[in-house]
Amino acid sequence: MRTYTVKGEDISQAWHLFDASDKPLGRLACEVAKVLRGKHRPEYSPHLDLGDHVIVVNADKIYLSGKKNQQKVYYSYSGYQSGLKIRRLDELMRSDPARVVRHAVRGMLPSNRLGARLLKKLKVYSGPDHPHKAQKPKEFDLPT
Repeated sequence: MRTYTVKGEDISQAWHLFDASDKPLGRLACEVAKVLRGKHRPEYSPHLDLGDHVIVVNADKIYLSGKKNQQKVYYSYSGYQSGLKIRRLDELMRSDPARVVRHAVRGMLPSNRLGARLLKKLKVYSGPDHPHKAQKPKEFDLPT
């Protein structure tokens, strides 16, 4: 018996809509990464891009447990001397909450060219509106 491998013309990509209001950041990022990778499909293959497009709305209303608002920090380094920037989570949520969700999902994707291609399929918006109405995304609810 031969192993079935999906061919390029058999791949169909759908659009999924996640509402991030009152959802824990880690659980939301895990489910979004699973859909981006294509692990929700029976024909999943780790070396192929079988994932769907994902829209996350209400990123400014995510739930964070404990003291993560004051204690969690994000580092970015420019490559220059003394170019390290340290920002707390509450500062980042005030300025760009979509960046927090994108960073969490990026950490759950592979660190290679496939992961970069998958991340391009993620669209994150801080409010309830998004410009992808024409794609007719399916509502995706997180399991409780």
